[in-house]
Amino acid sequence: MTTSQTKPIELYYWPTPNGWKITIMLEECGLPYTVHPVNIGKGDQFKPEFLAFSPNNRMPAIIDPEGPDGQPISVFESGAILQYLGRKTGKFYPQDERGRVEVDEWLMWQMGGFGPMLGQTHHFRLYAPEQVPYAIDRYTNEANRLYGVLNRRLAGRDYICGAYSIADMACIGWARGWEKQGQDIKQFPHVEAWIERMLARPAVAAGLAVAAELRNPAGIRTPEEHAVLFGQKAR
Repeated sequence: MTTSQTKPIELYYWPTPNGWKITIMLEECGLPYTVHPVNIGKGDQFKPEFLAFSPNNRMPAIIDPEGPDGQPISVFESGAILQYLGRKTGKFYPQDERGRVEVDEWLMWQMGGFGPMLGQTHHFRLYAPEQVPYAIDRYTNEANRLYGVLNRRLAGRDYICGAYSIADMACIGWARGWEKQGQDIKQFPHVEAWIERMLARPAVAAGLAVAAELRNPAGIRTPEEHAVLFGQKAR
């Protein structure tokens, strides 16, 4: 566990729900960091220098110059980065095994379900070149189911695992987009209250604001950007 960081963490980032997980965590921990924009619409994620430490050609990724034993370390995959930073700082990630398992369960729930399914909902509702009713219904309904799971979990809790944790940070960037996902947040009052609680945290607001000017709020993509984002095959 570290309490100080003299060299900034190098953050490879674009303002998306997965990128926001890490800016929020860095802000909450008070760790210095330098942002390196990875323009996913232009294909920066496929550059060899980025693939050298993020082989899945996805951001975010970090390089921590003060890693284990004081040696640099790179970490890709947003969930793995959150866990690493939690272990490094001793913050927002329980030290006891029972508590850590609980946080890991909900982090994996986000990584394996809440994020991917909401991402597919975004795709077919907003980005697909043609409207496919079956796909829109399939993913909008699955998003609704997942919001129901989260709503039940938050009943009687301020945060997903009781105490504020990386599980909350992993989910908020996705959950705040409920309207674009075809959801009625009033159907999920515990989620609605949690979103308000999360957005009131100064570090969450700061993390969500990082490089906000680079984001395309309308979701409009040129044909070239669409091909880069959604038309890639194995290289």
